[in-house]
Amino acid sequence: MTRRVGAPALGLAVLATFLVFGLASMRAGAGPARTQAGAPDPDAVRRGRELFLTGCSTCHGVDARGTDVAPDLHGVGAASADFQLSTGRMPDTDPDRQPTSKPAAYSRDEIDDLVAYVASLGDGPPIPDVHDPPGDLQQGALLYLQICAACHSSAGNGGALSLGNDAPTLHGATSVEVAEAIRTGPANMPVFGPDTLSDKQVNSIVRYVEYLRDPDHPGGEPLGLVGPITEGFVAILIGLAALMLITRWIEPRSMREEPQGPIQDD
Repeated sequence: MTRRVGAPALGLAVLATFLVFGLASMRAGAGPARTQAGAPDPDAVRRGRELFLTGCSTCHGVDARGTDVAPDLHGVGAASADFQLSTGRMPDTDPDRQPTSKPAAYSRDEIDDLVAYVASLGDGPPIPDVHDPPGDLQQGALLYLQICAACHSSAGNGGALSLGNDAPTLHGATSVEVAEAIRTGPANMPVFGPDTLSDKQVNSIVRYVEYLRDPDHPGGEPLGLVGPITEGFVAILIGLAALMLITRWIEPRSMREEPQGPIQDD
């Protein structure tokens, strides 16, 4: 005699199957996530140390404790290493001058390995997530004008600082690099930690910097985004030149003609 499986029992069996596969998938997906957020991948750390000993230890020391020409890397964090390597500021060819942005000396995979090694040396700022929480454009504009514009200019074009240093342009930086610079304070830039700027405020500034790369121009031509003062000066010069031309054009012809000779008395 064949027993029929009831509908409730069949439903429970299907539900149990889904739960088993669901839990297995969660555990499979949770492994890399924990490795990324917690301890770095050991294989990446090993590869990164090999790259470090080859290309970085001359300045930073074999144990990354720093030397007379380069700082200690213990505790600087993943964000600092990623910023310096991604922007090409490191390796630095001239420690006596301000590091400048240039093409990266390493591939993306090599940078990730070096970042994993530096992150393994101690706690430090992680690579920021520029999308979570989402930034607010209006808040970012206010924060940028209050904090960043004095050095990087209102248009993000950068500017000169004291002692021959400068604040670089922001138009060539990626969104992650902008956030990393805020959190780590490279070169002359101050560090803005979580106690100073929240993650949302950082992401708001990042969003405004993204806007500056292609801003709206309701006032007319952008003139190379050189800033409102320079743009206003150019407008004044154009206006004065136009007034001179108009004045010349409406001047009576008799006043423009030179006398043909001395005036004769009767």
